[in-house]
Amino acid sequence: MIVASRGHRYPQVEPGAAALVNATVAAVPAAVRVREAQAAALRRNADVLQVGGGGFVLREDLGRAGALGLDDLPASALTRPLPVVPARGPEVTVRRALAAGAPLVIVQDRRGTVGGVSASAALAGAIGLSVAARLARAMPAWASDVLATLGRLADARRVRAFLVGGVVRDVLGARVLERADLDVVVEGDGLGLARALGEALGASVVEHARFLTASIRRPSGERVDVATARSERYEAPGALPRVMPDSILPDLGRRDFTINAMAVEVSGGDMRLIDPHGGRADLRRRRLRVLHPLSFVDDPTRIFRAARYAARLDLAYDGWTAAAQALALRLSAYPALSGQRIAAELERILNDARPEVALRRLGAAGAFRLLDPRYRFTRAAAERVAALPSAFTWGRECSLDVTRLETALVTLLAGQPADVPSAALRRLGLSGEPLARTARALEVSSEIGRRLGDTPAGAERARLLRERTDLELTALWLAGEPATRAALTWWSGAARGVRPVLRGDDVVELGVTRGPAVAEVLDGLRDRRLDGGRGDREAEIEYVRHWLAAKGEG
Repeated sequence: MIVASRGHRYPQVEPGAAALVNATVAAVPAAVRVREAQAAALRRNADVLQVGGGGFVLREDLGRAGALGLDDLPASALTRPLPVVPARGPEVTVRRALAAGAPLVIVQDRRGTVGGVSASAALAGAIGLSVAARLARAMPAWASDVLATLGRLADARRVRAFLVGGVVRDVLGARVLERADLDVVVEGDGLGLARALGEALGASVVEHARFLTASIRRPSGERVDVATARSERYEAPGALPRVMPDSILPDLGRRDFTINAMAVEVSGGDMRLIDPHGGRADLRRRRLRVLHPLSFVDDPTRIFRAARYAARLDLAYDGWTAAAQALALRLSAYPALSGQRIAAELERILNDARPEVALRRLGAAGAFRLLDPRYRFTRAAAERVAALPSAFTWGRECSLDVTRLETALVTLLAGQPADVPSAALRRLGLSGEPLARTARALEVSSEIGRRLGDTPAGAERARLLRERTDLELTALWLAGEPATRAALTWWSGAARGVRPVLRGDDVVELGVTRGPAVAEVLDGLRDRRLDGGRGDREAEIEYVRHWLAAKGEG
């Protein structure tokens, strides 16, 4: 028997990255398609494919592509930016890469790729950072009280409850939350926990048993949404997913961006952060990153959400995310994607603080081709989008009855080729009067806009604008030059409300025959005032008498 000598220094054994390899990597030709790549991965029992000696594709991403019917897509379109470490490098380098959110680390030696190290509970695990103090500082008191109650109830019912969504993102991004509706995910009986929480809070609970979700509304108005943890599967590009109950990690893995794929465990009391995809690091780097290469194909509305988050949080897309978006926009017109979902995302953008930034990003990326493949985001469209906040302000100051979505649609669709605006509006689900109103506003902006700036203030200009709806006036303002906008401001701010002192009964008493003649006289009185004529009662009576004399009725 060999006994270690006390006090003797023994060398520390560093197994190196190669000792951690637990995933097989196989090489395939550069031109291989998804169908062929899947067959190769199955045949060679490979977790990762190296395409043409270059990028790496995960087997799970090939499975996603196959489920979406993208068998003929080049497998190279699905490559991920996986970290690569030398085989003799320290294992801590691998562990750090996995803890930072890498799904797999590639290990290479002089001869090439040795294999991969996949993210598993034994290697990556949870970061384990307690964010209790941050939550207490950033959240309003009511939210802290709700989370404390939720944690006690979850422990008593022996289920795990997690705070997820924008609250976690914003707290980690050092944002103070003045109002914070809470999103909670539960491993286990989510509906039962929601009922118990509602009773404890004295709040109303609305259950959606089909979707295993519930909404709790506190008497003071704040909302807590509770959902059962789930995984999901997309069966067609742009279609709504099929969801199945699952645990927290698959639930986070189904989300849109790493910054939204974090959770804080409320049960247990120590408020530990779960960040399997590196969202916290992306927040620090001000980076927006998707979770897999077909994220935008699964759900193209994520293209609009990405632009909104980037504008609101001042984030930049990483190169891989930009490539994933470009791939999604090349692939399909997404017939399974409802226009109402796109319209809802546009409204969320328009209600944020910097809608023009998000819309210009979407236009430059070609995202509005989802409304119609013929759409082109021109320089003129970009200029109108830049003016959108001013248009909102002008419309509000002039008390125009126009929604932000209507304003944005005439902004984006003006000047497009024939039939594109009507096709885009129908794609968004507009029909009937809303469709006709918006289409007419687009026509008017091109018909009248050229004439308006050259028409002097007065009755002639007023006649151009009198029958225009508020949306048509908005479209004219967005399409117009400074002189046109000045004319519209004159009309909306002063001239639109001009009325004669005399009324219909007054001019009838002066001798005007009831009927069209009354309207003609009143129009003349109004035009006279718009052209700068006297607007007192005596002057108007004199005008009526002259009119009657001219008609031979005086």
